[in-house]
Amino acid sequence: MSMATRTDTQSPAPHVADSHDLIRVHGARENNLKDVSIEIPKRRLTVFTGVSGSGKSSLVFDTIAAESQRLINETYSAFVQGFMPTLARPEVDVLDGLTTAIIVDQQRMGADPRSTVGTATDANAMLRILFSRLGKPHIGSPKAFSFNVASISGAGAVTMERGGETVKERRSFSITGGMCPRCEGRGTVSDIDLTQLYDESKSLSEGAITVPGYTGGGWNSRLYSESGFFDPDKPIRKYTKKELHDFLHREPTRMKIAGINMTYEGLIPRIQKSMLAKDREGMQPHIREFVDRAVTFTTCPECHGTRLNEGARSSKIKRISIADACAMQISDLAEWVRGLDEPSVAPLLTALQQTLDSFVEIGLGYLALDRSAGTLSGGEAQRVKMIRHLGSSLTDVTYVFDEPTIGLHPHDIQRMNRLLLRLRDKGNTVLVVEHKPETIAIADHVVDLGPGAGTAGGTVCFEGTVEGLRAGGTITGRHFSDRAALKETVRKATGALEIRGATTHNLQGVDVDIPLGVLAVVTGVAGSGKSSLVHGSLVNGSGAAGEGVVSVDQGAIRGSRRSNPATYTGLLDPIRKAFAKANGVKPALFSANSEGACPTCNGVGVVYTDLAMMAGVATTCEECEGKRYQASVLEYHFGGRDISEVLAMSVTEAEEFFGSGEAHTPAAQRILGRLADVGLGYVSLGQPLTTLSGGERQRLKLATHMGEKGGVYVLDEPTAGLHLADVEQLLGLLDRLVDSGKSVIVVEHHQAVMAHADWIIDLGPGAGHDGGRIVFEGTPADLVAARSTLTGEHLAAYVGT
Repeated sequence: MSMATRTDTQSPAPHVADSHDLIRVHGARENNLKDVSIEIPKRRLTVFTGVSGSGKSSLVFDTIAAESQRLINETYSAFVQGFMPTLARPEVDVLDGLTTAIIVDQQRMGADPRSTVGTATDANAMLRILFSRLGKPHIGSPKAFSFNVASISGAGAVTMERGGETVKERRSFSITGGMCPRCEGRGTVSDIDLTQLYDESKSLSEGAITVPGYTGGGWNSRLYSESGFFDPDKPIRKYTKKELHDFLHREPTRMKIAGINMTYEGLIPRIQKSMLAKDREGMQPHIREFVDRAVTFTTCPECHGTRLNEGARSSKIKRISIADACAMQISDLAEWVRGLDEPSVAPLLTALQQTLDSFVEIGLGYLALDRSAGTLSGGEAQRVKMIRHLGSSLTDVTYVFDEPTIGLHPHDIQRMNRLLLRLRDKGNTVLVVEHKPETIAIADHVVDLGPGAGTAGGTVCFEGTVEGLRAGGTITGRHFSDRAALKETVRKATGALEIRGATTHNLQGVDVDIPLGVLAVVTGVAGSGKSSLVHGSLVNGSGAAGEGVVSVDQGAIRGSRRSNPATYTGLLDPIRKAFAKANGVKPALFSANSEGACPTCNGVGVVYTDLAMMAGVATTCEECEGKRYQASVLEYHFGGRDISEVLAMSVTEAEEFFGSGEAHTPAAQRILGRLADVGLGYVSLGQPLTTLSGGERQRLKLATHMGEKGGVYVLDEPTAGLHLADVEQLLGLLDRLVDSGKSVIVVEHHQAVMAHADWIIDLGPGAGHDGGRIVFEGTPADLVAARSTLTGEHLAAYVGT
């Protein structure tokens, strides 16, 4: 009896299925990782820290998350895999215990003019169904409320086989869409300034057309002068009404011009197709300059910017149309939906309510569903992507976040922390790459990579608890409790940029003077109107305020794997010229994208083999051994080095190499000095831009712009992606810029930058329609003393007063 009792009270042995509670990584060598081996606890919050470029993203995104996604993709059939992005297996010996990974990164949403916050989150799809069911008058299916669907109709004879006979039947169809016919669902119409297209006092043969590419007697200009529609020697101002219509608006017409079959088309539709249909950022500089000069975008007069036709706007629920609903602030829209009590669509209302509440909960209640997705910041885009996961019932999933606190005010970081903990408490593994001490502090487990960046990083310096990190001797541990002090004396302004009556987005007629000659910081909670004020009125503003302003934003650098820091910054030009002059040959030989390129790999250094639905294989080119140049080019030397050896140097080495001796090149040294100034001394000159981290790319932009003539620098959250130790270096750089006579305006949430400022402009008090006002202007010391705003309270707590 006693034996039986003893057996009953013993705890049962754990089930073997419960023993897999670690993600084991052994021998990770992706990018700069040096044979990293770690064990990450599942169903816990693990934060990865380390200086920018230390290998955090290489370990979390390029190794753990990439392999998880690759293994899931492999479960699909080869047919389906053919339509999916192909992923190579990461450079790692063992990856064990992986679970499904959901990646929530900071990639900006596409800048497609048709993409809005509503279409990106399915909120619009649910609203369209709601209005198609409850809207009065009833106008049609959900398509009738979509600004991406045009109304079309047609009729004709249809031939079909029936009972062995061919019969013809007349059929007609119609689709009711919601697209505004005038602006085609874009909300804006482009107006072309005709005086920028041609000089009406000249004739075509005198070169009247002034559009880039249409001058100098090329085919584009001959198309018009030899079309036969008008006299090429007649000044345009003397054209008849029909001639002017043929010149500017004629529909495409096939004809022979100079003996060649060509399509003639009016100048305006031709320019719209060839230039205006392209993304502005992708245009060549001279084309972009022409478009900015010749085209003005105005709100569509027919739909008033709502993108929807009159039918879609006429159907209403409780006096609210779908256009009104999408223009509302999401927090207000959530209240409106909560007030709808209609049992016939109850499941739809519940789902829509949850989505809208998730926006509010995550701190994006200030947005509107009709806001263009391309105008969201990186941090906002990341939080919009989080929305679909917040209410998910999935558990035992690995969520991977890339600096979720970017773009967040200290007040909002606490809210983000609660969301991360909620995801963990549901039984998920949460992996976060982060620099902010407030988020590192809530971690169950910390992995610190380093000790340096680039080749000096890639090893695990610390693994354990937050307390262990504080006590440890790593760079992160030493800087964890760093607090920037308020400056004893602040610089005096030398002038001011006046902004009057600013009303971009949620700004409520803001009048403010931004001081010049000092470090000015614009701050406030997310959505309070900081970017609207600085970018809407300064960077894109016209007149005196917009002149001489150099903007360094967080937009992605456009560059392929052929682009590298040397090509992006213009550094390769003086280097090529120096090599050419020293060897008596032409500079094009020293470009891997031009004459000097290895013919086998076309100057890429690797040969790619596409394997359809499997990951492509990249093998080092056997001809040039990855050096990218022809063997004959590598025989030319400058300062004892060939061009491939120079591109393999780090910025610090190159600065020394070009700084003195026979390789002394002042033009190259100036650019290298700027790269070193922004903390990129460890990056090699030939490293592909696609392998740089987000923080590195922004600093590369800053280095490039530092050479420009502008006197006012506008920086958008320059601490994004920066380690606590790097922030000190950034503050030194900002001081040097101001001391050299520049004016620096920074949109920033980091308390260290606020404390270091000479002048602070605080917007608020809240977000969306609760913000858009100036709630404080003055020195950081005055802000801390007053504690009258959320920023003031958090800054006071930060500096410990």
